[in-house]
Amino acid sequence: MGEPRRYDLEDRLVKFAIMILEVCDILPNTKAGNNLEHQLSKSGTAPALMYGEVQAAESRADFIHKMKMLLKELRETRISLRIINEKPILTHEKIGSALKECNELIGIFTKSIETANKNKLR
Repeated sequence: MGEPRRYDLEDRLVKFAIMILEVCDILPNTKAGNNLEHQLSKSGTAPALMYGEVQAAESRADFIHKMKMLLKELRETRISLRIINEKPILTHEKIGSALKECNELIGIFTKSIETANKNKLR
């Protein structure tokens, strides 16, 4: 068995950012669509960009703080996707796929923060 890939989570975040940008590209050119496109394009790409900061954390406290900021962006993205889905501003399979991946990423980062906090106490 080979060595595990070091950047799997980074790759996943980059793919998620691309997925979000694809959703942004298909939103309608309406006031609501344009507003959500602007918000979603920022919050949905931020986690991939912030992950580099997480990897360069200077302390465990800095790591936890940066992870929490990344998690906030994922939660904002989830809410934007829910609005798009539930209004519905757009009906497209990419919305469901993006929501599913966003929820999975939120779970991963929530667990990572919990683990880091437990390790901090040791």
